[in-house]
Amino acid sequence: MSATSTRIARIALAFLAYTVLVILWGAFVRASFSGDGCGTHWPTCGGEILPVGKEAKTYIEFSHRVSSALFGLIGLGLGIWAIFNRKRFPGLVSVALGMGFFTFTESMLGRALVLKGHVAADHRNERGFWMGLHLVNTFFLILTVAWYAWIVTGRPRLRWRGQGPVLGALGFAAVGMLFLGVTGAIAALGDMLSPSATVIEGLRKDVDPTSHLFVRLRALHPFIATSIGVFLIFLVSYLNRVRPSEEVRRGGKLVLGLFIGQMAFGFLNLLMQAPIPMQIGHLLLADLIWIAFLYLTAGALQEHAVQVPFEDAIETRRTEPTSTPVGVAEVAPQPIWKAYVALTKPRVVSLLLFTTITAAFVAAKGWPGGWVLLALTVGGYASAGAANAINMVYDRDIDVRMARTSRRPTVTAVISSRSALLFAFALEALSFGLLWQVCNLLTALLALAGLLFYVFVYTMGLKRRTWHNIVIGGAAGAFPPLVGYAGVTGDLTPMAWVLFAIIFVWTPVHFWALALLIQDDYRDAGVPMLPVVRGEKATVVQISLYSVLTVVVSSLPLLMGQAGFLYLVTALLLNAWLFVRTVQLAQTTNKIQARALFKFSMAYLAVLFLMIAVDQAVKI
Repeated sequence: MSATSTRIARIALAFLAYTVLVILWGAFVRASFSGDGCGTHWPTCGGEILPVGKEAKTYIEFSHRVSSALFGLIGLGLGIWAIFNRKRFPGLVSVALGMGFFTFTESMLGRALVLKGHVAADHRNERGFWMGLHLVNTFFLILTVAWYAWIVTGRPRLRWRGQGPVLGALGFAAVGMLFLGVTGAIAALGDMLSPSATVIEGLRKDVDPTSHLFVRLRALHPFIATSIGVFLIFLVSYLNRVRPSEEVRRGGKLVLGLFIGQMAFGFLNLLMQAPIPMQIGHLLLADLIWIAFLYLTAGALQEHAVQVPFEDAIETRRTEPTSTPVGVAEVAPQPIWKAYVALTKPRVVSLLLFTTITAAFVAAKGWPGGWVLLALTVGGYASAGAANAINMVYDRDIDVRMARTSRRPTVTAVISSRSALLFAFALEALSFGLLWQVCNLLTALLALAGLLFYVFVYTMGLKRRTWHNIVIGGAAGAFPPLVGYAGVTGDLTPMAWVLFAIIFVWTPVHFWALALLIQDDYRDAGVPMLPVVRGEKATVVQISLYSVLTVVVSSLPLLMGQAGFLYLVTALLLNAWLFVRTVQLAQTTNKIQARALFKFSMAYLAVLFLMIAVDQAVKI
């Protein structure tokens, strides 16, 4: 690069840093309630070009306008330089025009906020819309400034055509990060307009249906952040396989490192009740993550990037099978809609859904309402089905080695991994929107939390690493009664957590009985389930221990005075038969006894939940 090009490259990078500083100062203007420092006048300040002798917030607001005007002048200068150097830097003029466009819209959105009075202590709901729009525009402005810097620093040109699913995955991540930014802006607005003295007080406000919309929406932000974080892990892993390059490797590490730091910073922000310095720091990290993501995107889309086919790269940690894949070639053709239904694992979901519905009856102490039941049924199925579809994509490399799973649509390629993931995201969007609209935000968040726990903690974190996977990961299957209970009450009482605990301690009994049946499959697939790692005897001991825990926990509704005679009789009979089945398995450990316990465990949970719901309704 020539000396002139080097200087303009440094100027472009400095301009990018200045862009971030202007954004942070704008956040300080909002957080310090200085947004009305110039009244409802624009571009003048209180009707004056230069305010004199005004209060502090006037100078704070005015200084932001000055810094923004300086930004526009520097951007204009860079645009003029791009015109004179368009032959040396192809595409630079188009980027400069985009930068000019978003600079103009940024100023117009700022003008609208001022003239409409959406500043300082304004609580009107439409303020959230305008702030969200302002933030999206700001991120696009950062994009154009960063792209300008990418070009003038001599980076390779970007290629948009022929990128296949890479472009779609990056676009999906970008939209997700923009949505995350909008929820973050609304969360910050809720913190500003409704401060809390303690964390507990703030959490209560989040789920209180009488709280302001901005306050109730801020609970959405950490769940969206976790979801985007999970997707970014998928994305970085995928890009490292299909676009292997130094830029992608560094960009991926930077994005994930900053995102993890942002999650920790957000937790501290919550504990400290969002003081202004923490809000500014949180926004700074958000801007840096966006810039790092843009660098990752540019690295993946550069003109000479190495390309690897999507289907060869989506599988995770593939190793050579220890046996020939079974059943794959024998799968008969089936309608595509049946394959999509199979992605949701309907037989597995049916029991989870049953606990959701019965928990709703328990919460309502009778009929919970037709619309609530419909929303819980459809939304609960969609969320659980989405989790199962993602699980099938991630576990495709081990499913192919197991007779029980070798016919899954993701293994037989009836449905591609990309299509399965898009289907899962659509299901979760349907679930979240329906549960929030018909029930409440807490219900939608709990369903989403169950999905994230199943995918992130169990499937990705524990399943392939430890035999404790079922003990800890079983919590994912215990979320449905929380969803059903909150769908009716909008709250979680101790009884809701008892229902959660029953499923949590029941799950190891149920699943380890199944693991005894198909332990050879797990051994071939290299999955460390308890019978594979510790043997059948140790598995039976653990089943016995968790059977005792199940008996104890299932007695809690009686001890709490939340159940009557009907539940007492049912629990005694079910627990007695559970004890018999467990003893039979301990005496004769074979597939016949394991199958008998496995089948009974499903009936146990269904009848137990049914009877506690009936008991609450008839009050016997």
